[in-house]
Amino acid sequence: MTTGMLKSDYFYDLPEDRIAQTPIEPRDHSRLMVIGRRTGDIQHRHFYDLCEFLRPGDCLVVNDTKVLPARLYGEKEGTGGAVEVLLLKNPEASLWECIVFPGKKMRAGARVCFGGGELRGEVVEVLENGNRMIRFEHEGVFAEVLDRLGTMPLPHYIKERLQDKDRYQTVYCREAGSAAAPTAGLHFTPELMEKIRAMGVDIVTITLHVGLGTFRPVKEENITEHVMHSESYHVTEEAAQRINQVRRQGGRVIAVGTTSCRTLESVTDAQGVTHAGSGDTDIFIYPGYVFHGIDGLITNFHLPESTLLMLVSAFASREIMLNAYRVAIEERYRFFSFGDASLIL
Repeated sequence: MTTGMLKSDYFYDLPEDRIAQTPIEPRDHSRLMVIGRRTGDIQHRHFYDLCEFLRPGDCLVVNDTKVLPARLYGEKEGTGGAVEVLLLKNPEASLWECIVFPGKKMRAGARVCFGGGELRGEVVEVLENGNRMIRFEHEGVFAEVLDRLGTMPLPHYIKERLQDKDRYQTVYCREAGSAAAPTAGLHFTPELMEKIRAMGVDIVTITLHVGLGTFRPVKEENITEHVMHSESYHVTEEAAQRINQVRRQGGRVIAVGTTSCRTLESVTDAQGVTHAGSGDTDIFIYPGYVFHGIDGLITNFHLPESTLLMLVSAFASREIMLNAYRVAIEERYRFFSFGDASLIL
């Protein structure tokens, strides 16, 4: 089999103390590894140096999704047993697809209450994948109730309690609907964004709601057999026009995060024209993929054997990225969601 087609081709050994448990303050003081996409050259900088690598006429494409405080802790009515509920999808008013722990006793008809009864829910269906459909009852606006009672659904590798919910949101988040943050965007401050705009770089917003599938491990050794999770996106006509104008005028389209990258690659044709639209994408990008939507990528350092490491290995090369990760470990970069960033150009 061709090198790069096996899950084990993307393994690297990460010391546990390199996994960032808390975000850096201020946001833009995280480190920035600048990686030559074709040369593999590496520069060690800080995120506030980003403007030095941008040019007037470029555009940054950011994902304005907002993370829901989607983890709820409650108790089962009748027994008082502790129940954890993680909201995933909202197909209709008051109805949510959820992951429930422990799940075995939460059969159809089971009821759970949160916040002393401020929020109640009933399991109306057990899905084939083991998730539950729960219909919620509450007074007032659900989003406000959730903001009071819910906690951020931090990844399993973050053990520290998050002191400030807003630190798992980008400063430009707007469209609520994600179960995880588009973490490359966590490094931006309003001041840095203003500085970027002032130098003649357009900042275009698109939306992709990040699902928990982003953390789903690849189980098949042959990566082509992995079934990619699906996530919903929205690209406005204005956003598509601005991106296409940048490309026509010779500017570079730089995706902030793998979520922006996957969205752009889903809506950009083989001629490099980006189209407006809404829908679901299950695009799986791994080496051999030909990029049409982006010229650069800002992203964090990803888990071993993950689809995200495969994506960045497709944009540069597996050899370049694994070498960059080896250097990052040696240089004590911070990894994963609250970790440092890379700029691949």
